[in-house]
Amino acid sequence: MKEENSGGRLVLVATPIGNLSDLSPRAIEELGNAEFWFVEDSRISGKLASHLGLKKSMKVLNDHTSPHHIDRYVEEMKRGAHAVVLTDGGAPAISDPGAILTDKCREAGVEVDAIPGPSAVVTALMLSGFFAQRFAFLGFLGRKAGAIRGELAAFADSPLTLVLFESPHRLEVLLKTAEEALGNRRYAICRELTKMHQQVYRSTLIDIPTEEQVPRKGEITLVIEGRRRASEE
Repeated sequence: MKEENSGGRLVLVATPIGNLSDLSPRAIEELGNAEFWFVEDSRISGKLASHLGLKKSMKVLNDHTSPHHIDRYVEEMKRGAHAVVLTDGGAPAISDPGAILTDKCREAGVEVDAIPGPSAVVTALMLSGFFAQRFAFLGFLGRKAGAIRGELAAFADSPLTLVLFESPHRLEVLLKTAEEALGNRRYAICRELTKMHQQVYRSTLIDIPTEEQVPRKGEITLVIEGRRRASEE
């Protein structure tokens, strides 16, 4: 049974994935009004605070945060705290920390809100040029080829466009295994989105770009086109 509203307020704030100018006025206002921030990495969020001219208390919330600490955070919110959740970039709880705290706060009767904003998933879909009225976001796949192949096999006959995150150093393995699992579809490597060296490289899965074509550094979002009907090919 859910408890009545506790008076606390938790706001999930989407933060820039590269270009700090993408932070919305509403997000800036909420970050300034919050008593403290739940952050993935205080060093990275500290740079954002400095950019905004803010000094905020920060509490770490990441994949290593214990259930005990999360329960303590919920108790603070139940006592009426006003806090924001932000990660190193993009939307909290979307392949980033935040979902567990959000779920527990809702169950405890804490008011929860979200401020939309930058997203590598949506940005990459827009830049790819592929049909994206329906898509599936898979986040990071397994590290080994067998695990990758197994996760992609379910989409072998699917028209859904796929969006994945990957380390630049494992790009070759992902592309090669994706071709084996899905066939020779079109893909787009979206690298360093919104940053100075943003790059979008489009080709088909049978083609693996060289280091000169796609430098193996920076953050990569990969978009793979869904299975096309014969009339579209």
